[in-house]
Amino acid sequence: MRIAIASDHAAFALKQGLAGWLADLGHDVLDLGPDSDARVDYPDYGFALAAAVADGRAERGIALCGSGIGISIAVNRNPAVRCALVSEPLSAALAREHNDATVIAMGARLVGEDMARACISAFLATAFAGGRHQPRVEKLGVPVFVKEPA
Repeated sequence: MRIAIASDHAAFALKQGLAGWLADLGHDVLDLGPDSDARVDYPDYGFALAAAVADGRAERGIALCGSGIGISIAVNRNPAVRCALVSEPLSAALAREHNDATVIAMGARLVGEDMARACISAFLATAFAGGRHQPRVEKLGVPVFVKEPA
């Protein structure tokens, strides 16, 4: 599988470790940076990762920053991807199974490398269930400005 990975400076070390691990597993890893732990802005890397998944250069994405929150917001600005912030394997699996997430985000200051690997493994091993989840996922792509629940 072709997997894009990107981070900010706070998650650089985690990104490096995960990129190597994914390559060792046989995945084609598209490392979108950064190339060092020098201070960078997470939106730039989140936008780049979202574009790579949206345009088909990668099938899945792994987004990392200090908390995972900022970069997940940046990735979700692209309407062609769905990014879920996860911190344990069940959430990572459910993000795929129920929400058809194409990207997961994690916080390097909150999740260690072993837990990140467990989350990624669950995410990559899980398929979208479709069925009753499909109409809900479709609604995520529709602009909603003011709408009352049905």
